[in-house]
Amino acid sequence: MQDSGTSIAEFFTNLVATLNGYIWSSALIYLCLGAGLFYSILTRFVQVRLFREMIRLLFSSKESEKGISSFQALAVSLSGRVGTGNIAGVAAAIGFGGPGAVFWMWVVAFLGSATAYVESALGQIYKEVDEGQYRGGPAYYIEKAMGQRWYAWIFAIVTIFACGVLLPGVQSNSIGNATNLAFGGESMIDFLGDAVPMTKLVTGVGVVAVLGFIIFGGVKRIAHVTQVIVPLMALGYILMAVGIILYHIAELPAIIALIIGDAFTPMAGVGAAIGWGVKRGVYSNEAGQGSGPHAAAASEVEHPAQHGLVQSFSVYVDTLFVCSATAFMILITQQYYVTGIDGSVSGGLLGPNVVIASPAFTQLALESVMGGFGKVFVAVALFFFAFTTLLAYYYIAETNVAYIRRTIHIPHMLKILKIVTLASVFYGTIREANLAWAMGDLGVGLMAWLNIIGILILFLLGRPALRALKDYEAQRKAGVEKYTFDPQKLGIHTAGVWEKNWKEGPLREALQA
Repeated sequence: MQDSGTSIAEFFTNLVATLNGYIWSSALIYLCLGAGLFYSILTRFVQVRLFREMIRLLFSSKESEKGISSFQALAVSLSGRVGTGNIAGVAAAIGFGGPGAVFWMWVVAFLGSATAYVESALGQIYKEVDEGQYRGGPAYYIEKAMGQRWYAWIFAIVTIFACGVLLPGVQSNSIGNATNLAFGGESMIDFLGDAVPMTKLVTGVGVVAVLGFIIFGGVKRIAHVTQVIVPLMALGYILMAVGIILYHIAELPAIIALIIGDAFTPMAGVGAAIGWGVKRGVYSNEAGQGSGPHAAAASEVEHPAQHGLVQSFSVYVDTLFVCSATAFMILITQQYYVTGIDGSVSGGLLGPNVVIASPAFTQLALESVMGGFGKVFVAVALFFFAFTTLLAYYYIAETNVAYIRRTIHIPHMLKILKIVTLASVFYGTIREANLAWAMGDLGVGLMAWLNIIGILILFLLGRPALRALKDYEAQRKAGVEKYTFDPQKLGIHTAGVWEKNWKEGPLREALQA
């Protein structure tokens, strides 16, 4: 391998790129869009009809001994959705797909909101109680609704690998790059044969230390941390973006026209615009990826449809608010460039010396208006964005370990997962951005393929999520004070927690009367 001039790192990079070429083919791109459109039609565009209800439900449930509140579950899922994809991911979409990629991010978010409802409602319907807390997700509903344990196991193993090994490196890499750009100097250190900036090394150690403290505290600690950090960081970032947009408000109509026009006659080619818009849209909002249902299943609600609606709303927050804020800042300040499919460079004020797959576009956009503070602000915001996403990734991986542990008990499985996750985080912090993102795309693509096929098959097997939505809307129309969910009445089987709740609830009420 050395004789051919190809290092082990280069070989691995090429291998990951080749696998991504197959996984992120046009088939997956259109499957993500098609599934969103399919469920938008079947739910009669629930993402529009019940928007006000989504807002109300955010604050309507409370934490219990077994589960977390809807707001906490939203925070946990948003911590996964709102991450480096909202800053570096948007930059990559624009850099490789052109400004028109932003339009396709909007499209996949709008349609994906319906997909998010379906997968999250399924997570709620088929959740279980595991060691005193709710657990659920695609592996659980694939096994129970489809009866295909082998398929559920494949999803669980892939998800553990994706969320425990592949995806954490993307988040920590962006933290390392942003910190190095904001605070780094010329100081380099030899680490395992590579020259690594001292800033990245110190950042990696710090992130691992704080992350380790939290994940060893369990899901409740994760929920309590994210419910405070996520709303504050998202609001602060959006307000900063609004300030920059207002500063350039006269240019906003031209930027919107650029996004829409470039979506259909793009600088980087039609395929590139759609492909990168959908890829980064799915990576950012995670609709259809199968990550949201894990947090959805952990919440305490009266009816499964309720948290399906809450998770549907989270897609809006992620893409239409946070991602749009990033895109407008980059495009208004022209701190970007576009690499066409033919290798040509066009658009914006920057040149190809700036790494696309990094937070640099966003940092330079803020710097152009706010000076050196802009780089620092993005570095701090990205730290919180990416850090909470790391928490969400660990929780998802932990849930799938719990699923496997029901059948096979391997000693210290969770401890091994924690150590592997922390190692992946540290490694990602000091690696090159392109490799980190490629590995992340591999993980997202594998999960999306398995989950979307699963929920489409479930439609043919009984449409449990759609039945739950119809039942919820009927009770809502009737004006009930307390919602109930009887899975047997709706023809939904193996919904163990809800079957137990339905049997015990009326009996308990009768005895009390």
